Amino acid sequence: MLQEKLKDHHIILASGSPRRQQFFKELEIDFEIRLKPVEEVYPSELKGIEITNYLAELKAAPFEGELNTGDILITSDTIVWQENKALEKPKDPAQALEMIKALCGKTHEVITSVCFKTPEKIRTVHAVTKVTFSNLEEDEIRHYIDRYRPFDKAGAYGIQEWIGLIGVEHIEGSYFNVVGLPTHLVYQTLLEIAE
Repeated sequence: MLQEKLKDHHIILASGSPRRQQFFKELEIDFEIRLKPVEEVYPSELKGIEITNYLAELKAAPFEGELNTGDILITSDTIVWQENKALEKPKDPAQALEMIKALCGKTHEVITSVCFKTPEKIRTVHAVTKVTFSNLEEDEIRHYIDRYRPFDKAGAYGIQEWIGLIGVEHIEGSYFNVVGLPTHLVYQTLLEIAE
């Protein structure tokens, strides 16, 4: 069991995301939340997985030299990748509307990278999930944006919310990855690190 293997380790989750924090509780992992501000900027030539790997590791960088023996720092980053372009968090309702319209009737990828940092090493894993949206009416999209305010979500939507219930036709890969964390990968990687 993971809990037994982690008894000599201290998990630090560097994420303000309530969804990610909830996942760690549901995985029955004891953890501390420790946040450091990071400007999430990446080189423009990076694509897809390269972006999330880079940003997850960038979020771990400020903790260099602060970790003690037994500490495992976990950082992560998620993007929606469509037609060779990253859809990040929308700045306002107009941008959210534009993003969701762009997803309608098409398949996009949700990519999450998770970085595990100890005093000795760093390891980054990733998951890719393909999500196909149906064609939604503009008033449906506006209703969702007005009611759910998805400005903290990559691609301007949460699959676990109303729009996911009515708009997602098909999913290939981890559902939990789309919510914000590939929980199966986190569990497996922690098992390996705690060996």
